[in-house]
Amino acid sequence: MPVVHKNVFKAARQGEKRRLRNRSVQSGVKNLIKKLQAAVEANKTEEANSMLREATRGLAKAASKGIVHKNTASRRISRLTAQVRKLATK
Repeated sequence: MPVVHKNVFKAARQGEKRRLRNRSVQSGVKNLIKKLQAAVEANKTEEANSMLREATRGLAKAASKGIVHKNTASRRISRLTAQVRKLATK
């Protein structure tokens, strides 16, 4: 029978906590992006600008914590900004 150390169980508990925290942050960012895209589709310029600020902040925070890769966050921010700017020029 293999020997299972206490630290294996502790690492599993820690991993589960991290997974849940990461999922929470990811779903929060996804919700911000969905709200922003809904504002863009509804042609609400002011609401889209405020939602862009929140989405950018959320993505940057997730990238700094390592939940989302920094290049992925940067790419998403760039694309969302382009959508909002395109809306403003209409």
